[in-house]
Formats: sequence, C-alpha cells, structure tokens
Amino acid sequence: MDGSLITGVVASMHLRRVASGQIARAVASMATDRLPLSRTDGLRFWKLLGTGSGQTFTPRDADPTTWGLFAVWDSIDALRRFEAQSSVVRSWASAQEQWSATLLPLTWKGSWSRRNPFDAVVPGVDVPGRSIAAITRARVKPTQWPAFATATPPVATAVNGTPGLRYAVGIGEAPIGLQGTFSMWDSMEALRTFAYKSPEHLAVMQRTQTDRWYAEEMFARFGVLDTVGTIGGRAL
Repeated sequence: MDGSLITGVVASMHLRRVASGQIARAVASMATDRLPLSRTDGLRFWKLLGTGSGQTFTPRDADPTTWGLFAVWDSIDALRRFEAQSSVVRSWASAQEQWSATLLPLTWKGSWSRRNPFDAVVPGVDVPGRSIAAITRARVKPTQWPAFATATPPVATAVNGTPGLRYAVGIGEAPIGLQGTFSMWDSMEALRTFAYKSPEHLAVMQRTQTDRWYAEEMFARFGVLDTVGTIGGRAL
C-alpha cells in the first residue's frame, strides 16, 4: 500500500510471539515500554495488551507467549517513524514472530479508559474487497463478571466457525475485568453477518443492554491498509 495516499489518522495493531524463555522479559515490557511510548511523536493513543484464546475470558485463556500493542497515530508517517526508529520496536527483534497491521478507522462507538481514541477523526470509507478489522473492548463491572464469563463462551465458539473470519484473538490490559477481541475479516459483509445474524452474538448483545454488564465499552471497525509478517505461522 502506498502510504502517501493516506493523509489522516491511522491505527495499528502489532503482535509478537516470544519463546518460553522470553516470557518474563515480555511481561516486564508491559511496564518498561510505557515511558518511551508516552514520549513518541505523533502517537495519540496506545494500549499494551496481553492476549489469549478468548474462549472463556478468564485467566486460563491467557497466552503468555503472545503480546500486543494497539495504537492510534496522527499520520501514517508517524507510524512508520515509530516502526523504523523506536527502542520499543527494536526490543521486539528477538521475538519468534512479529505481525502488524495498518488500519484506517471507519466506525467507532464508546470509550477506552474514559477516552475516545478517535476524537475529531474523520472516518475513512470502506472499499469493497478490502479486508476489515474489528476491536471490541469492555470494562466489566465486578458484580457482573460471573454472568459475563458464563454467557460469552458460546460466542467465542461461534465466531471461530464463521465464514469470512481470518483471525481472532482475545486481548486485554488485565487478566480479569478488561477484556476484548481483535478480529480480521474478509469483508465488512462477513463481519456484519456474524454481528447481526449469529444467534449467539445477538443473545449476548441483548444481555449487555438489559443486564448492564459493562462500566465502559468500545467498538471500532477498520479498513486494513496493509499487513506485515506472520502470527501463529500465518500471514494474515
């Protein structure tokens, strides 16, 4: 993709998979990477993320070998400078695998850590044939955690068998309470079919409204501008 064609805000998702002997270092980076990220030019919003299977949204899902960074950038040039020059990215060099996606924000709703990561952003336009990424993220009320944890596994099972799904991974800033999913789809139509026609997903959507599980939530969809690398042995 020619980055010169993109002049507005972009987002990115970076994932890396480390060897078992590097897990302690990866855990430590969740703390040590915060300062350099906070000083990165052109970085509007960022979250360091643990990952998991997303099957039960409990600590037993956690994948200690795979870690992520979601970020929102003033421009694609700011993202490329980060990827070329940042000490954070250099520290990933020893990872067994690295994968990243450059994302164009299309639609969003809600907040993340009491912020709108896309405040004042002009939404991009979906292009037919372009793959789509989605992030769902929620801060679950402590009193609602048992109900949430019981209700969501059928959705995780259903999504993994959905036509048009390329990849899905659970993401979170903490083992319990701050939960989400990052997914990639062949098209917006494939994503919408799952979101609005899957019985399992519709049932959970209804309960989030009636039972008020979340203290905060964010839903966002993106056009995938490009991807680099592999994760889980796959080039997405």
